[in-house]
Amino acid sequence: MRPRTGALRTAALVLAAFAGGAVTSHLAHATTEASSPYALIDQLARVLALTENEYVDPTSRNKLVEGAIKGMVAELDPHSSYMTPAEFAAFQSDTEGHFGGIGVEVDFKNDLLTVVAPMEGSPAEKAGIRPGDQVISVDGRALRGDRLDKVVTVLRGPKGSRVRITLRRPGVAEPIALELVREEIRVKSVDSKRLDHDVGYVRIKQFQAGTHDELLRAAAALREPGKPPIAGLLLDLRNDPGGLVDEAEAVADELLDGGVIDSTRHRGKVVEEVRAHAGGAFVAMPVVVLVNEYSASAAELLAGALQDNHRAKLVGAPTFGKGLVQTIFDLPGGAGIRLTTMRYYTPSGRSIQAEGIHPDVTVEPPPAAGAAQAPVVRERDLDGHLPNEGEAVASRGRSVVVAAAAPSPGDPQVLPGREVPADPSKSRDGTLAIAWGLLLKEMAPPR
Repeated sequence: MRPRTGALRTAALVLAAFAGGAVTSHLAHATTEASSPYALIDQLARVLALTENEYVDPTSRNKLVEGAIKGMVAELDPHSSYMTPAEFAAFQSDTEGHFGGIGVEVDFKNDLLTVVAPMEGSPAEKAGIRPGDQVISVDGRALRGDRLDKVVTVLRGPKGSRVRITLRRPGVAEPIALELVREEIRVKSVDSKRLDHDVGYVRIKQFQAGTHDELLRAAAALREPGKPPIAGLLLDLRNDPGGLVDEAEAVADELLDGGVIDSTRHRGKVVEEVRAHAGGAFVAMPVVVLVNEYSASAAELLAGALQDNHRAKLVGAPTFGKGLVQTIFDLPGGAGIRLTTMRYYTPSGRSIQAEGIHPDVTVEPPPAAGAAQAPVVRERDLDGHLPNEGEAVASRGRSVVVAAAAPSPGDPQVLPGREVPADPSKSRDGTLAIAWGLLLKEMAPPR
């Protein structure tokens, strides 16, 4: 309806111009070329024509126009983006928890893409890829220095397509070249384990379609026959990049017995306030939440809801600081746009954007001996990030700073969820050990 409304306004101005010379003169003065809403469109057309006619090699008009659209949306903030049909299909696969790929979990370690683990039954496992392998190139393209999201995109592709990767393996002199056929990979977003003292451990890797259902299945699996019910919960949100907001809100509803989960605002006005219902799966037990600088977006929403409702203590590092909601719009031809449409706020009215969630217990691991510490990049460090429009974050009391135990010399880096013994006090994961001790204190009956 907007184009029709604009057309009617234009017609009204034209009729007004015929009504008197003074009006005509005023309009002519007001609509100079510089102020015309069509001036930049004319400029775009000129640049397009110049590029098509004068560029050193022939170019595709579709490529040029798509590039212009991408640039227009990307200029808004780091999270808004135009997606081509292929990119949009890959994005939708991510949110649904399945995609074409080789089935390997990777992370950067000392600026090298390092295999954390191949997924069971995946092409990566069948090809003999091992934890600790370093991926140095994909289809001949060197990967050092790339962002993790770009690398993941390169590794993924249509089911049945081939990909060539080159690995460097510790203890092996020559690089290892492999060609793999991508298969459909299905990703679990929730892992769970029963620990000593009737504690449940739940790790949420990301919020995708079905995460809430996975959490409920995990809650059922933690109720082992012949054993007492779960008496406490460790909820691990470390390295959780976020995802679907409605899934995070549904998870929060299982941990809260009432109260506000979050609110969203569009151009300063409250759009929606989401509240929890009584009777969630984990409402009757103390909870400790683990977070770090890679806990972002929907993960921060959940952590903030639990902290503000005094439902859980947070342990770890200040979170990433993405307090924005992106809405996905379908476009003709299979393309899509991911557009920042709202800011979300915690129950107490805190804006997470560019600020993050500050844990109740801050854990600072000591630097690894002889290794340069890579700088931590958060939302506020991204070019073009949107500012925080909320009130200053109020102190929640003294934040205890603890040094986590360093891994033994020669041991690989302990990643979240990779070392969860039945007694986490024996884990080399220092943050997990500290959270475990805090939870046991919360579970202890009052004297």
